[in-house]
Order: sequence, then C-alpha cells, then structure tokens
Amino acid sequence: MKQLLIYISMFLTLAGAASCNKWLELKPNDGLVREDFWKTKEQVSAAVTGIYASMLGSVSGKTLAMPEYLFVWGEARADMVTPGFSVKPDETDIINMNILPTNSFANWRTFYETINYCNTVIKLAPNVLNQDNTFTQDMLNRALGEALTIRALMYFYLVRTFDQVPLKLEPTVSDNDLSSMAKSPSEAILNQIVADLRAAENFLPESYGNSAVDRGRATRYTASTILADTYLWMEKYTECAAQCDKVINSGRYGLIGQENSLFNALFWQGNAVESIFELQFDAQKLNPFFNMFAANSRRWGAASHLMEEVYGVDAVNTIPLKDSRGDGMALRAEDATIWKYIGANDAGTALRTADQSYAHWIFYRYADILLMKAEAINQLDQPLEASRLVKTIRERATALDFGDAMDSTSKSSMEEFILQEREREFAFEGKRWYDLVRNAKRNNYAGIRYLLNSAAKSIAPDMQQSAFGKLRDRNSLFMPIFLYELQTNKLLVQNPFYK
Repeated sequence: MKQLLIYISMFLTLAGAASCNKWLELKPNDGLVREDFWKTKEQVSAAVTGIYASMLGSVSGKTLAMPEYLFVWGEARADMVTPGFSVKPDETDIINMNILPTNSFANWRTFYETINYCNTVIKLAPNVLNQDNTFTQDMLNRALGEALTIRALMYFYLVRTFDQVPLKLEPTVSDNDLSSMAKSPSEAILNQIVADLRAAENFLPESYGNSAVDRGRATRYTASTILADTYLWMEKYTECAAQCDKVINSGRYGLIGQENSLFNALFWQGNAVESIFELQFDAQKLNPFFNMFAANSRRWGAASHLMEEVYGVDAVNTIPLKDSRGDGMALRAEDATIWKYIGANDAGTALRTADQSYAHWIFYRYADILLMKAEAINQLDQPLEASRLVKTIRERATALDFGDAMDSTSKSSMEEFILQEREREFAFEGKRWYDLVRNAKRNNYAGIRYLLNSAAKSIAPDMQQSAFGKLRDRNSLFMPIFLYELQTNKLLVQNPFYK
C-alpha cells in the first residue's frame, strides 16, 4: 500500500506539473512519464487511482475542488438554493445571471486536469504490456475502461455547462504537446462521449468484488448510467431506456426501503445499495461542504419555498405525514440548512463537525435510473408506464399528494410531473439546472417556461425582467469562456452571449 501511494504521488506530480503559463498547464518534465514511470502494473494502477484522486481536489491548487463546481454549476442558477451571508460575489452574479468571463466559476481547469490524467492512461498504459509480463490484457482493459468513463463524465459536464469546448483526446506529456485548440461543436463532443462509454462498457467489470469499491470506481453499470444520461440530453429516448434497462436488469442495485433512513444510508454512511457512482471522501480527504453550508460560514441555504411547495406540509393528520426526502434529509426546515452534506442524523438535531466533513458526492444512484427511464419512455408516448416508475419512487419516499395530481394519461402532464419528482428526489445533488435546461430545450425550446418559472422563484423581483430576457436567448444558458483561457489560447472564441 505504501508503494502504491508513492506511485500515485509520482503520477499526480508528473501528469499535473506546470512549466509555463499556457492553456492547460499540465506538462510534466520531458521524458519522465515515458521513461521512468510506465513500466509496471502497479504504476498503471496508481495512475488510474490518481484519476479519482484528482476529482477530490484540485491537484494544481489553482482552482476549487471539483464538487464545489458541480454544486454551483448544477444549483446556483436554479430555484432550490438561496445565498447565505458568506456567498461569494461570483456566486451572486451567477444567481442573478450576470455572469462575466472573469467569474471564477467559469474556470474549467479542474475538469481538464482530470481529463489529462485520463488521456495519459489511455495513451501510455498499453505499452506496459511490453514492459511487465504480469500485466494482462484484462488489467489493461479495465484501466482503459475506467479512464474512458471518467473522461466521458468530465466532458458531459463541460458540454452541458459551456456547450462548446476544446475536445482534447491526447495527453499533455511534453513541451511538444502544448498547443492552442479551438472549440469543438457540442454534437462532436457528445458523439465522443458516447463512443468512449460504449467502449468502456466492453472493458469494465460488473463488479470489483467489493460493494464499497463498486460505488467508488467505474463499473460497467457506471458507464451505462452516464450513457443513459447522455442519450437523454441528446433526446435519443429509445437508447436511453435501453441503457437504463441494463442497470435495472443487472440486479445489483435497488431503492432503499421505507424501513431504513434514506439520509443515514445515502449521506451519512454512503456506498448504499442504491448508489451507482460517488466520490469517496474520508477523514483524510475532506469535502468542501462544511464551510459552504454551516450556519457560521454559510454561502448557500435551502430556498424558503421548498417545504410548502416542493415536499408539502401535512396539515390534516394529527401525526403529520411527511415526504422522507424533505426535512431531515435534503434540508433542515427550521433554519433552511442544506442537510445532505453536513447533517449527522435524520432528525435534524446533530451537525457534522468540520473534521467530519466527508459526506460523499453522489454522481448517480438507482433512483436516477428509474426517473431517467420514466422521462425517456414518456417521451416515447408511454406516460402510463412512466407513471409506474415514478410511483415506485414516491412510495419509497412516502411522498405527499398535493397540488396537481399525476396524470398518467397525458405525456405533457407526465413530463412536468417527472421534472417535479426529480426536484424532490435530487435536491442539492447538482442536477436541477441541467434538468431544467434539458426539459426546456426539448422540441426546439418549447419548454422555456420551466426556466422562466424557476427564475421567477429564485431571482429578486426588480431583476426578473432582465433575467427573463436573458433566458429567452439560448446562448445565455451556457457559461462564458474564462478570460484567462481566451488570453492564453488565441484559437478560442467567446460564447456568443458574452461577446
């Protein structure tokens, strides 16, 4: 284990060291990677582990930890969060849709660092077959599958956030690899994501033989899940449903039952039977969430309308019924604390301490598979079948019936209800903005009302008309290219809305 840690440290240093101020400052010293590192199966294993390590925190130290971007990108422009007293000016600008190219959250460096580690494994691991006769083709395939899956996941976040980005598929391993790159069309990026994931499905194991490992490393079903999400974004609904079925029919995942605490299983203990892929924080590697959500340093809280309008309040029964995903799981209702990441129990009475800030960041869980399939088959004119999947989720959560009832005979009604159910199920998990945009852009942006209704809830009244005008420009839905990247890569062109 000590030797493996040394290899990981070497890999992150070599693959992430910068020597000049150019775009993607990821160059190691010439020759070191090829000549001194890529010789044994242990070094390949360390390189793959280094990919996951890079997602836990910025290796360069020049940007924020990845989950902080994932939260802000997925939640700040939507309607489930509210700024706290310590909110950053750049975050306030995102909330109000006044994003400038100097906004620190438009910096994609952390994602390209991880992409570079993936590219390095994909490029250099195959030669280890010639260096180490104990390194087998199966071992190589697994390494390639993991790298391809994580690279695809990184590009999936980038394409949904920026629309067009440079599609870099070769590693930066020497001075000769440092060059400017233009942006690629979003269609080309999405097609590359699909190609990577389809290849990864064939390379990856169904299981590593350990439940916790299966949740923290890419398996065949991780690739299938990301592929389902990609197809959903691409409006390829038959393909999305087929990928969801692969995960459902595997028998390896399931919803946590009503007899268990959702909060304790998913967010306190982690690696639950419902989890498909999550970042593995621990006491040695803490997440950034304590200072983001704790009362004495709060940058983000839960929006005030959530309990009444999203989860519902039972004013009829003597012992009120409650949606188990609301108070005590997603948030603490009494003070609007985002509870998933800093709570210590499902009663809302105990907080994690700063040194306990190691709740995992969940990319995907089984509930997501069921609701993605429901959304896909509803678009294929199967609202009744979609409603059955949604009902499964709602029964598990003891969801309250209030407002508009689920109409299983109407495709349009089910579209809206599934979006609402995703809001309840995945609060603060970095999905809300992407869910709104995906539904808004369908059928040539016929669903723009989803974005406008969200802005009406989240933006101050005196700024709403300006926000509404911006949202009607499709280019405003994507972040600007960070100014530093424009200055150092002359082939980059600013996204149209920000010119």
